[in-house]
Amino acid sequence: MSAHYAFGPQEDDAIIKHRLLTRTTTTRGEPPLKKLQKKFMSFATEIEKDTDNISDCERLYKAFLQEINTFELPLLKSKAVFDANIREKDSFNELQVEIERQILQAQTDIEDLKKQLEQSKIERQHKEECEAIRKLIFLQPPRSETEKLIADLEEEISNLEAENVACARTLELRKKQFALLLHVVEELQISIEDEQKSIADELRAIAEEKMSIEESGGASDAMAVD
Repeated sequence: MSAHYAFGPQEDDAIIKHRLLTRTTTTRGEPPLKKLQKKFMSFATEIEKDTDNISDCERLYKAFLQEINTFELPLLKSKAVFDANIREKDSFNELQVEIERQILQAQTDIEDLKKQLEQSKIERQHKEECEAIRKLIFLQPPRSETEKLIADLEEEISNLEAENVACARTLELRKKQFALLLHVVEELQISIEDEQKSIADELRAIAEEKMSIEESGGASDAMAVD
């Protein structure tokens, strides 16, 4: 729920300013400046009279001086308060400047600490990586065993290469032998075909010769019958 006030902020400032100028501390009663004005007007009016009123003038003069003293004392107090407020404001400004300087210094320190933290993280990461590498190195076999293993592997590779060369030569020989075999088979097949063709020709010739003989025999028998 919002608060409700009798006067707004601007009206409050105007009222406070008026009270400071007229030395009015409350909204009730006659303002001190007005009272001082009345005392002065009474004293001035009494002086302007032509009658013998010296005693009244002295009385009003004393009352006016008393009222001035009464009015001056709060002014002196207000001036002292004002000077104190000025000094406090200056002190506050200096304190604010110092606080802002400390804030800037703290921000600079924070940035430096962030950089140091990042650098520390990087250094820690490097140390952890070095430690991991050291552990891996520690887990590896000795150099002599590694060299022996490499020598054994190189020997095995040499043997495999020799076997590979031998296999390649054997494969090449087998290719040549197979090609030769195919050539012999092809020639044999051609020879068989030629022989079969020759046999067929011979059988055909024999058959034709036989048929010719039979035909000749038949003609002779016919002539004999005739």
